[in-house]
Amino acid sequence: MLTIGVDPGLERIGIGIVEHNGPTLRLKFDKLIKTSSKLTTPERLLVISEEMSQILSLYKFDFASVEKLFFARNVTNALLVSEARGVILLELQKRGIPIFEYTPLQVKQALIGYGKGTKEQIQSLVKIILNLDKAQEQDDVADAIALAITHINTNKTMQKLRG
Repeated sequence: MLTIGVDPGLERIGIGIVEHNGPTLRLKFDKLIKTSSKLTTPERLLVISEEMSQILSLYKFDFASVEKLFFARNVTNALLVSEARGVILLELQKRGIPIFEYTPLQVKQALIGYGKGTKEQIQSLVKIILNLDKAQEQDDVADAIALAITHINTNKTMQKLRG
């Protein structure tokens, strides 16, 4: 089974695709999508749409795990990220991929066991869980991979609870 994790943004979008067969997890693909600040917002959204479409055409996905946003301070940034997130959700929905959303707090609790974990702890655990040679250095990509792992583990737990 394949789960795509997406850490949305207008400038940087992290993508992590994790394959899971039983207890075994393997990183299948990761990427950092970047958009130029020289482009208008609609142009940047088009870049995101085209990049997502290309990535989503590579594999048949069973699930998508997308970061759920909450911003307390910067309303302008929150609106721009929400626009990018909307494009991402649309591309996933167009392909009928079931979408699950997790907050950063939920990801940290799922991977580290508490919600005050650091980026370094997330990167280290992703490396260990996926048996990678080195930790993913790009925060957005590491977060996307962590989102995929969070959904895989949450889904396994829910299946066990259902019997």
